[in-house]
Amino acid sequence: MTSAVPSDGSTQPRDRAASVRFGRHEPAAHVLVHVSDTHLLAGGAALGGRYDVEASLAASLAAIERTGVRPDVLVFTGDLTDLGEPDAYRRLRDAVEPVADRLGAPVVWVAGNHDERDAMRVGLFGGPPTQEPLTGVWDLAGLRLIALDSTVPGWHHGEIDARQRDWLREILAEPAPHGTILAMHHPPLPSHVPFFDILELRDQDALAETIAGTDVRGILAGHLHYSTSGTFAGIPVSVASATCYTMNLQRPPQAVNGMDAGQAFQLVHVYDEVITHTVVPVVEAPTGEYFSAEWVADMARLSPQERLEAFSRKR
Repeated sequence: MTSAVPSDGSTQPRDRAASVRFGRHEPAAHVLVHVSDTHLLAGGAALGGRYDVEASLAASLAAIERTGVRPDVLVFTGDLTDLGEPDAYRRLRDAVEPVADRLGAPVVWVAGNHDERDAMRVGLFGGPPTQEPLTGVWDLAGLRLIALDSTVPGWHHGEIDARQRDWLREILAEPAPHGTILAMHHPPLPSHVPFFDILELRDQDALAETIAGTDVRGILAGHLHYSTSGTFAGIPVSVASATCYTMNLQRPPQAVNGMDAGQAFQLVHVYDEVITHTVVPVVEAPTGEYFSAEWVADMARLSPQERLEAFSRKR
């Protein structure tokens, strides 16, 4: 199994864009950007002959930079390519790594059912072309991020096998200072869309037993091409939408299909007692100008009571 433990050694929040406190909570200790299901193809081909997945990825990366966030990490939860082609992985790196460099953030690549372990290992990790699960551990200044490989070679359904569960159990035996987040492709959640039941994560009870009583605070996943959330073994699960195409959930469940709209990523803010997952649509639209850095600076100069008088009291 692949394992890496990078750390920047910092103990301060990296997201300076969210460093102002006007309410009860301190600024988030960690901020993660959660992206999923890019489905790139060799040669920049359109997915299914209709979805310009490279343009959608570029738009998503531009939107991430516009947030002003300096994240601890960029997490891509699988289906990085559609066919596991070497050139598709090269194109993915060429698109993402310059953005990650500008943000000063590492990239965590998670395998999805459309990926191929051997080509992904070569193309994204520079390793040998083996079928070993692609897993890893990252220390993000006290927050532990563990990438799991839920892929089953030759199949589209998911599973965390016994060997990987043993590996995970051994890591989780020692808690991390700020807890642990798991990143995987297949979410351990039900879907109201019937065809996803066939492609669900199997042996979920065994995984639940593995993480029970540990410091796991959240699970990030993809696979569904729509944003959703729930709990698994009492642990919050957040599924990011896709950058390639999303599911048109305005249809009856039996008729749900893909659409070239609604692409999004998520901002994950990790506080001392809670983790929030904010869906950010990838769309440019006319936006108001009332709130600004200057407005925040003006509010910061006021006392808490003065801020309430200035902004909370109804006129």
